[in-house]
Amino acid sequence: MRTSHKLLLRLLHDPDYDFDEVEVAYLDRGAPADRSTVRGREIRAIEGGHFIVCPEGEEKYIPIHRLLEIRYRGRRLWARAVGGVMLE
Repeated sequence: MRTSHKLLLRLLHDPDYDFDEVEVAYLDRGAPADRSTVRGREIRAIEGGHFIVCPEGEEKYIPIHRLLEIRYRGRRLWARAVGGVMLE
């Protein structure tokens, strides 16, 4: 099983992937349906227990445990709803 953190790091560092093509959905209380989505270019850093996003110029620290889904070019690679496993 690949964790969401490891998967994000692979998508960021593996030259076979274009990180701009990554979409990450996360729990965001107060947002419509308590969910927000950012593109790879809006992710400023991926650190131990969180990642930093900067949508619309506002920097936010998002705990990794709030991740809901990771997509690459529209294809879901990981989702919490299906047990937090990488899908192939």
